[in-house]
Amino acid sequence: MIKIVSWNLLRLTGASLDDVVRLIRREDPDLMLMQEATEAMDGLTARVGGYYRRSPLPGRIHGLAVWSPRPFPTEPSVLPLQNGAMFNRVCQIVDFGAITVANVHLSHGQILNRRQLRRIAKALPFRCAVVGDYNLIGPALLPGFRDVGPREPTHIAGDMVPLRIDRCLVRGVACLGARALLRETSDHRPIVVTLNAAAPGEALPLLVVA
Repeated sequence: MIKIVSWNLLRLTGASLDDVVRLIRREDPDLMLMQEATEAMDGLTARVGGYYRRSPLPGRIHGLAVWSPRPFPTEPSVLPLQNGAMFNRVCQIVDFGAITVANVHLSHGQILNRRQLRRIAKALPFRCAVVGDYNLIGPALLPGFRDVGPREPTHIAGDMVPLRIDRCLVRGVACLGARALLRETSDHRPIVVTLNAAAPGEALPLLVVA
């Protein structure tokens, strides 16, 4: 079983290192995934221990980061994605033993982000989860994956339009629980998902849910 917290920090004007430390201490995750993480987050292990890797987006001051209280079985890797209109995107892939987790912050283009998801899916083993900021409206249209993340809105665009863009898609993995936390210092709500690798021979429905 693995408990994952994912949060888009809103780079320089959103969640601080103190905010992330408080969230980790409160939720006690096995994996803390961050999007729009700046070098300020590099002080995380000095505050809470554990293991941390940050993967900046090419040419940007922010990027993807992951923290865990225990060592990663292998070094997290970076998968380049199709370029967006404004800047390049990458995916951070974390081997966590029975489940491989992809930490994502996808492009805003609604065709492009689905193409990025297909590239990520091809790079992952069967038992996997794709978690983070999808910037996606509507169904993911990713064959073989199920959308098991929280159903409530996680972001309010322009402080007016509620959107469910922080998501978790899984393949070969059972979801034991999912919830969105209260909005804090970022414009995104953190999400929490608890996952378990499916038992051998267990048949999971291959549904794509909006």
